[in-house]
Amino acid sequence: MLEYSVSARRLDSHGSLATCKRAEITLDTDVRGRDDAFNPAELLLAALAACMLKSIERVTPLLTFDIRGVDVRIEAQRQDSPPRLVNLTYALVIDSDETDQRLELLHTNVRKYGTIFNTLAESTGLSGTLTRKA
Repeated sequence: MLEYSVSARRLDSHGSLATCKRAEITLDTDVRGRDDAFNPAELLLAALAACMLKSIERVTPLLTFDIRGVDVRIEAQRQDSPPRLVNLTYALVIDSDETDQRLELLHTNVRKYGTIFNTLAESTGLSGTLTRKA
């Protein structure tokens, strides 16, 4: 079983710092918010985007799938009481000449094998599309 570990510490009333391995992420923990760091909800969405991108990187060599690029857009709706994300939607846009059937196979793999994707899909509404870049 894989295990993960992240540490975080408060820097001041405006922000905190998360560390993992040799990487650092400044966290928006200011109650007024700040525009130079991810807040907790945005970090969760970024984790989902990273999971989807990593799934694509993992499966494309196995499927001998040719891609030139991938864009991910994720949006979430938050309810106030109790505070939680109730709906997440994503749009994956793939720059590729692969057939529509192969694009759907890629989308199936993203939905089936992503750790963060599966965790969030089970706990909240998660839906989206995969389309070809125009």
